[in-house]
Amino acid sequence: MLERKLLKDRAQVTFVLPADSPPGPVSVVGDFNDWQPGTHILERRGDGMRAVSVALPEGSVHSFRYLAAGDYWFDEEHADAHDGTNSRLQT
Repeated sequence: MLERKLLKDRAQVTFVLPADSPPGPVSVVGDFNDWQPGTHILERRGDGMRAVSVALPEGSVHSFRYLAAGDYWFDEEHADAHDGTNSRLQT
């Protein structure tokens, strides 16, 4: 799930997943972090979900995927679009 909040000149996008699915650590990996695993690791929050927020330029389009333990890559089903390989979001 994606949560969005507009800031002054940026959009804050929060990537949200259930606490236990998939098990183990998960990071969001995309063009906004040079596809570097472990840069944006989802952390447990008070509502029992895992999340990480990233500030992105307003009006931009980004590709991303999730990376879980065991080299398990997966997409965000609620993304704005999919390009065949990646999830896409527009801020």
